[in-house]
Amino acid sequence: MRNLRWQLLIAVGGLILVIGLLIGQTPDTDVVAPQPVPGGVHIEALVGKLARLNPILDMFNQVDRDIDRLIYSSLIRFNSRGEPIPDLASEWAVSADATLYTFTLRDDARWHDNEPVTSDDVIYTFSKMQDEDYPGPTDLQSMWQQVNIIRLDERRVQFQLPEPFAPFLDYLSVGLLPDHLLRGVSAGELIDHPFNLHPIGSGPFSFDRFLVEDGEIVSVSLLSFQGYYAQAPYLERVEFRFYENSMDALDAYIAGEIQGIGEVDPEIIKDVLDSPQLNMHTSRLPRISLIFLNTKHDEKTYLADKKFRQALLLSVNRQWIINHALQGQGLIPIGPIMPATWAHSDSLESLPFDPNRAAGLLDELGWELPIGASPGTAEYRRTKDDQLLSLELIYSDNPTHRIVAEMLKSSWESIGLQVELQEVESDRLLENHLEPREFEAVLTEIDLSRSPDPDPYPFWHDSQTETGQNFGGFTDRNISIWLEQARVNPDLGRRAELYRNFQHRFQDLLPALLLYYNVYSYAIDAQVQGVTVGPLYDPSDRFKGIVDWYLLTRRSYSSQGSD
Repeated sequence: MRNLRWQLLIAVGGLILVIGLLIGQTPDTDVVAPQPVPGGVHIEALVGKLARLNPILDMFNQVDRDIDRLIYSSLIRFNSRGEPIPDLASEWAVSADATLYTFTLRDDARWHDNEPVTSDDVIYTFSKMQDEDYPGPTDLQSMWQQVNIIRLDERRVQFQLPEPFAPFLDYLSVGLLPDHLLRGVSAGELIDHPFNLHPIGSGPFSFDRFLVEDGEIVSVSLLSFQGYYAQAPYLERVEFRFYENSMDALDAYIAGEIQGIGEVDPEIIKDVLDSPQLNMHTSRLPRISLIFLNTKHDEKTYLADKKFRQALLLSVNRQWIINHALQGQGLIPIGPIMPATWAHSDSLESLPFDPNRAAGLLDELGWELPIGASPGTAEYRRTKDDQLLSLELIYSDNPTHRIVAEMLKSSWESIGLQVELQEVESDRLLENHLEPREFEAVLTEIDLSRSPDPDPYPFWHDSQTETGQNFGGFTDRNISIWLEQARVNPDLGRRAELYRNFQHRFQDLLPALLLYYNVYSYAIDAQVQGVTVGPLYDPSDRFKGIVDWYLLTRRSYSSQGSD
């Protein structure tokens, strides 16, 4: 028995020795995670129709802007925090008085026809917005007509402003047009120019072809531009197909015809969330819904009282509004400057939903409820010196705003206000009520799309109360001074400090009632990898990182022999 035990030990020892020798002679192999490789086609649905592929003419058509974002590149772009970063410009300098902006172009940027990008292209593009026949917004044309554009050499260009204007960089993120193909063509002539249907840009994708059915463009194909100055895209081709509505787009996805849906609206959001292979990315948009209060109203003088405005906001359950009127697709604002941006104050806290505190503020102001009156009854109305506490809320004939207005009415009546609602046509709200200041309260929105620089000056500076966009007539000298200084100082750190002061005072004085930020939702199939969607300044910003998207991968191994 003892001999058998020794034999077993010798056999096991020999086996271990053999295994050890084999391991010593086998190379060390590390498996590396799958790596993206070039190739593959991404097909996306856009709701709407294509008009023209021209970056200075696309501001009124989201379909055009989405496609232009891939074809064209600009002097600068903005990161998710709203900070300017280089694109076609390798560097730039701003004078101490914020009136001179000098840009140097990178030397490896080329158009899709292989011609170099030069300062002539910069001058041509921005001079078109100075043309008398420019079809874009008149305020944009007026601004550009005051700017002198100087060619310093083939790669350097300078913008000379008549006065300091720190937010000027916002206006330079427009896609550039090729001067060598369009020289002599005015802005008006560009509207119907053949270039718009055979565009040449300098972006990561070049125009390939249209698909036309029954005389109408139904899709556009773009090819990866291998001469792109930055990282070349992994995707070989991107195709956009056009649909009448989001439900048609969803049906196309279910049928396997597309991989992405350009915008998920409330009509299809539940179906998208229930689709296991669809990844939905949601981000806030620079569009804030709010209530302007006429602080200079001749009769309703209590609109100018800070405590009254605080009571109005404290009585509103904004999350309830977002959940029910927007199907959860909204965010509660924390101050008048977008969160997660360089100018936002992180120490700011949102006012809570607190109807008891709201009622207490009205009590402090002397607005009394009838003894024994019950909430929800016609008698539950506050008065002071025989004056009834009442408010007329105007809103546009927008289905969402109609629901929100009814919810606001319910909230305010619960603390003793009498509320009358007035619905008006959307295209008459500005002309008939906001501009002439003919209102008590208006439910509307501020749209800051394509404006990463916050520049709150137009809405809250005291010089804008008569003819500007400070529709509520709010005035505060401290806020006005801070906004003036922030507008002329090119130093981002100093501007952020000034804007922090502004935000905290805004939160205290509440010149308007901020309700919610709208959000944008984008759906893309799980097989498309590398997709990230951060804060957006325009829905087309979802393509900010498209060069990192990929469909194909390879698995590689690294080996290292042992001595």
